[in-house]
Amino acid sequence: MVDLTFETTELGSQPNATVIWLHGLGADGFDFLPIVPQLGLPDNANIRFIFPHAPTMPVTANGGYIMPAWYDLYSLGTRDPETDPQDEAGIKQSAAAILELITQENARGISNERIILIGFSQGAAMSLYTGLTIAKPLAGIAALSGYLPLHTTIDKDINPASKNTPIFMAHGIQDPVVMYEYGKDSAEFLKNLGYQVEWHEYPMEHSVCPDEIHSIGQWISSRLI
Repeated sequence: MVDLTFETTELGSQPNATVIWLHGLGADGFDFLPIVPQLGLPDNANIRFIFPHAPTMPVTANGGYIMPAWYDLYSLGTRDPETDPQDEAGIKQSAAAILELITQENARGISNERIILIGFSQGAAMSLYTGLTIAKPLAGIAALSGYLPLHTTIDKDINPASKNTPIFMAHGIQDPVVMYEYGKDSAEFLKNLGYQVEWHEYPMEHSVCPDEIHSIGQWISSRLI
């Protein structure tokens, strides 16, 4: 299993909750670190934010170029396993590494009911897969500009207890990297499985915007404060 390195920032002097935020393909843990002050969290927030660095690996869709990635991508723009097989082993390996970070937080006195998993793009795929299959459900899962991976087989890995976990999903309607339809279809797929999905969409491409950041902050507050 890969041991993840990470960046950390804390609100308050005695954190009693944790947000683990996963970056996208080719980025690193510093990518979303500056977003914490923009979330507008209340002064009484006592939250530890952890921003892991994905391992580096050759990415097939980018000509084998070595970059930070949570799993390999064989092509861009599709997630149909019949035409574009997914890196199941890589996804599960990264999920195991993320679970180890959660276990470390448990050892510091933070239960899963006080932990939120957030991800952007490929990190969003990991937040969904990890949060739906974890043995002890989390306080919430947020997937930004991403999709549900392994959607044709994930039903055998899902922990039924995770269906009580609130899910925040957001996507840009002009996203040319992870198509809007993929995010929307994933949200509908999860709703049909019985999940509580809060859906947001914004007039943007593959990014985040101030209105979205504000909504994420409100959602985190509703879950942890």
